[in-house]
Amino acid sequence: MDYVADFHLHSKYSRAVSKDMDLPQMAKAAQQKGLDILTASDWTHTLWLKEIRAQLEEATEGLYCLKSEIRNPKSETKEPLFILSTEISSIYSEKGKLRRIHNLVFAPNLEIAEKIQKELLKRGANLSADGRPIIGISSKNLFQLILEIDERCMLIPCHAWTPHFGIYGSASGYDSLEEAFEDLTPCIYGIETGLSSDPEMNWQIPELMNRSILSFSDAHSLPKMGREATVFELAEASYENIRRAIMRKKVQRPVIASGAKQSNPEGIATSQAPRNDNRIKYTVEFYPEEGKYHFSGHRNCGVVRGPEELKKEGDICPICKRRLTEGVLFRVQQLCDKELLDRLEVKISPREIKWYTDKRKNHPPFVKLVPLLEIVAESLESTVFSVKTKGLYKQLTLELGSEIEILLKVPIEDISKIGGSKIAHGILLVRKGDIVIDPGFDGEYGKVKIWKHEEISKDSKVSEVSRRETEKKEQLGIEF
Repeated sequence: MDYVADFHLHSKYSRAVSKDMDLPQMAKAAQQKGLDILTASDWTHTLWLKEIRAQLEEATEGLYCLKSEIRNPKSETKEPLFILSTEISSIYSEKGKLRRIHNLVFAPNLEIAEKIQKELLKRGANLSADGRPIIGISSKNLFQLILEIDERCMLIPCHAWTPHFGIYGSASGYDSLEEAFEDLTPCIYGIETGLSSDPEMNWQIPELMNRSILSFSDAHSLPKMGREATVFELAEASYENIRRAIMRKKVQRPVIASGAKQSNPEGIATSQAPRNDNRIKYTVEFYPEEGKYHFSGHRNCGVVRGPEELKKEGDICPICKRRLTEGVLFRVQQLCDKELLDRLEVKISPREIKWYTDKRKNHPPFVKLVPLLEIVAESLESTVFSVKTKGLYKQLTLELGSEIEILLKVPIEDISKIGGSKIAHGILLVRKGDIVIDPGFDGEYGKVKIWKHEEISKDSKVSEVSRRETEKKEQLGIEF
């Protein structure tokens, strides 16, 4: 069975996070977004862990749900499950350089989460100031700590390419996982892409060849939940099965009798090799150009440079003479293996959805989307915060299903009946990848244009999202 998952969120106890980010409202938003499993998040925070204890109960091994008295009795949608993952910020000096690395830590149950919390408190960590605590423990030592408590714990480097807080970040990161984790590197089973990179960019890194490429939202508010997600195919929902999927542990399925019907409802390419009981099926991606650090630049001075221009012009701001913030795309090009560049194959499903696949079949496919709220806002020539945008978004999700279903599954003609022809056309353009984006840089989000391409100046740093792609149109299996 497929489970849409978002394992990187923040609670109301984290800095710069909406006060609406509590468990009942997160569960309600998950239903609207189409998330089946989400993180309870921030469980190192002492007060938040008490709320988790009070409001959640174990539903299946290592996964939790809202207690019956807290659930909405009128809801007809399946209750989402919660996993125990949380972001921890490690800031420390190592090998003569200041390191600032964010990591996702996974605990198999609440008892283990409490043990990790107690061990961090023993080491002097301030766990009450921020749901994403800052600790003076290195990434390797943090990983060692949680493994000694329970070997089922996992550590996944967050938003791996972010300049200031990513494991590969240009400002304070490393050039490899091995440089950071040394002898524990084999136990790092994957990385999180972050909003400014997509899986194909990560496929170019040799040490990620056999590791999972995960994508989550890092949402600080309810509307941002699910903007990136990982879709797991699991024999049944459990912490251990999710861990096996991330580990890419191969457990072969029973052979299906000849002539038995096998469906492929997403219409995506699949390998002919035997499938596993637990695996990552595909990921849902932000367009990386929309991320805040895709290109290099200096926001205060309005200076932005793509990789080729950065190589040519240098990394010093011509206005303030300070060093530019190196973007994710440039950093990937620094660390990539040129022999791994030609791996992308683009395939079009019957619903005209553009799927990005790995020619070598080493990684799952992915799809790039624009959040539905942004599509609605642009169609109405309004903002994502306006009453009319939110009202139409709510109507669409009430009548057509969850956001991910609308973006990927619902027929365009059905969307047109409820939302009007312009929104339906906008969703079709997003499915086809027929949009343009002014790339983000130095902490500023990229600007998406679904319509009115002519309004973007030819002199701006517009990125045609079809770059790096050699399209191969192909009818794929059975449609959604």
